[in-house]
Amino acid sequence: MSATRLHADEVAIDAALAGRLVASQFPAWRDLALTRIASGGTDNAIFRLGEEFCVRMPRYPAAAALVGREKLWLSRLAPQLPLAIPTPLAMGSPGEGYPFSWSICRWIAGEDAMTGRLSDGGAAARTLAGFIAALRAIDASGGPPCGDANFERGVPLAQRDRRVREAIALLPEDIDACAVARAWEEALAAPLWPDAPAWLHGDIHPGNLILRDGAIVAVIDFGCVGIGDPACDLQPAWTLFSAAERAIFRAHLAPDEASWVRGRGWALSVAVIALPYYTGRNPVIVGMARRAIDQILLDRGLSACRAS
Repeated sequence: MSATRLHADEVAIDAALAGRLVASQFPAWRDLALTRIASGGTDNAIFRLGEEFCVRMPRYPAAAALVGREKLWLSRLAPQLPLAIPTPLAMGSPGEGYPFSWSICRWIAGEDAMTGRLSDGGAAARTLAGFIAALRAIDASGGPPCGDANFERGVPLAQRDRRVREAIALLPEDIDACAVARAWEEALAAPLWPDAPAWLHGDIHPGNLILRDGAIVAVIDFGCVGIGDPACDLQPAWTLFSAAERAIFRAHLAPDEASWVRGRGWALSVAVIALPYYTGRNPVIVGMARRAIDQILLDRGLSACRAS
């Protein structure tokens, strides 16, 4: 699945190419075993390099533009966070016919929360809420603003309205587009974030959470990191947690009502846009999007599907 072409402007990447890049630019690591990692991720091809490292190679131009954000900010954020994050150890340059910058990070052992199972959902909800709270609390002075450069994560939801409505029109017939539109309009009506921009990850979902023994131990893929409306990071309430776990997550993080509604809108907007885009190309993302839509509509007392 990880080798499937997902984007029209995606470049070809395989283990041979990754090996040539490592050998030519980091010869000290050229003899380490290199294996592609199966992943539901959409932005980067991931290769394990030896026992300690991984190679991350952007798949298309928009993802390549995010590499610099991680290089600049992750080493500054990592010491202030309660969970591990993948700080780059080395930055590679274009070469061997590959057009983008790429990175080598330390390998974080475990399995992602898409393929693994939480051993204690309530504990996971508290752990993730604590991580998000710690990230928000970091001084955001000089941080990178949210916008086009980070796929609009953390911007006012109204900036995504056109794309969301276009995607709603493309939803499969078994999903009630009218109910989805009502939930989206409710999110749009929520008051805007009134405070200064705060740090946010921007893409917290099960595929970007690493588990060991069923517990969350790391958060990965910070390409969308930036400062903006932190409600964007409430998305796992609907992409990961059950209703009971969602209540624990909310109680532990204690967002105000408007932030909670905007967070639900963020989860809905990402899912609605992803579902038609990845149908037939990435079943993992499609499954996560469907689950999020279902949980959001259930949360709102709406039906996810039309009656048969």
